[in-house]
Amino acid sequence: MAKKYCVETFGCQMNVHDSERLPGLLEQAGYEGTNDVDDADLVVINTCSVRERAEEKLFHRIAKLSSPKNGARPVIAVAGCVAQQEGNELLARAPTVDVVVGTQALHRLPSLIAKASEFGRAQVDVNPYDDVSFPLGMAIRNDPVKAYVTIIEGCNDFCAFCVVPYTRGHERMRPAREIMNEIRKAVDDGHREIQLLGQIVNHYQAPDIAGLDFAGLLKLVDEVEGVERVRFASPHPRHVTRRLIDAMRDLPKVCKHLHLPVQSGSNRVLSLMRRRYTREEYFELVAAVRDAIPKITLSTDMIVGFPGETTEDFEQTLSLTAAVSFHSMFSFKYSERPQTLAEKRMPDTTSESEKALRLRQLQDLQKGIQKSLHESEVGLTVKVLVEAHSRRRMDELSGRTSGNTVVNFPGKPEWIGRTLDVHVKKSGPNSLWGEVTAQ
Repeated sequence: MAKKYCVETFGCQMNVHDSERLPGLLEQAGYEGTNDVDDADLVVINTCSVRERAEEKLFHRIAKLSSPKNGARPVIAVAGCVAQQEGNELLARAPTVDVVVGTQALHRLPSLIAKASEFGRAQVDVNPYDDVSFPLGMAIRNDPVKAYVTIIEGCNDFCAFCVVPYTRGHERMRPAREIMNEIRKAVDDGHREIQLLGQIVNHYQAPDIAGLDFAGLLKLVDEVEGVERVRFASPHPRHVTRRLIDAMRDLPKVCKHLHLPVQSGSNRVLSLMRRRYTREEYFELVAAVRDAIPKITLSTDMIVGFPGETTEDFEQTLSLTAAVSFHSMFSFKYSERPQTLAEKRMPDTTSESEKALRLRQLQDLQKGIQKSLHESEVGLTVKVLVEAHSRRRMDELSGRTSGNTVVNFPGKPEWIGRTLDVHVKKSGPNSLWGEVTAQ
């Protein structure tokens, strides 16, 4: 009988996609998948280290896996960013871990598991590997509609708060021909939305086709028959070019939603963060995007309580948020990350209570903005790509508009994967509700 594996994922879309590739590796090595962790001989935890809470979640999970109810524990493998960051030190804190495999060594997971079993001791590989490719068809995608496709690994920007350059390594571009082959394979398998992934996705320059930048890659994907929508994450404001704006305007399959992570509204804090743009330049970019694509929706990331952030700096963040009117926002309290410039040189002197207060103020402001924007959609008919059953009711479906707004509506399971016209009848703080007008 084949041994069974279970993969658990903490973190971003890059982690989610890595967790789609890991099953392919394991099944090639003779394992069978299971969603029941109590039935698994091997548990792989794919980790994120962008924020401290994700790390703590990992160690709580390891502790629980190490003391199973039936007395026999599975082989425990820790992959991803925390594995890359901690290496051998992870074993000191969690000695029941059998394998530690970094972000650039994922392809070696099966051999590391075999060595751990053969030699009876934990195996660690956090070495850097420049090859960002996986064999075509290796990913086992759980989402029937969306297909994540990595185009860049690593990052060279070294923002002061960010651990990614240390956990994902230096920036490596994947060949465009290989990317396109994976996209065609995903479409052949029934996926209708392609999401291009990279730490700074819009910094892409093809290593195998001269002059092909990110805007050019979007055009190639837009031309693939069977693709209905194209999204990407996560871009950097500094690399949003005129060519990219024009591509988003002109290419019909590219969604009219742009994530522009600003991180702070204060020029002083932006400089400390090493973001390399000003508040004024950000406003100019927003204006250029909206002038070219009037109905585009914008989202962002924001950090409160960065070292040295004053009340006045935070007020600048609030004023920028109000002025831009983001459709959605991911907001966080600052937490020190190992090896980063901020951790090394900028003492974190802001109290947790003050960070919590600022975060609450920012989120309250954003909730009000989202509420107003969602209310303005009531009475309109919008095109929705149906993704899954609604989280609230099994007789409801859920999907997204081109602008990335969630819409729930009554429907049939066979509609999943189709693009439908939905008349919006009600709005909520995080989503819309409507009824299908045409099938």
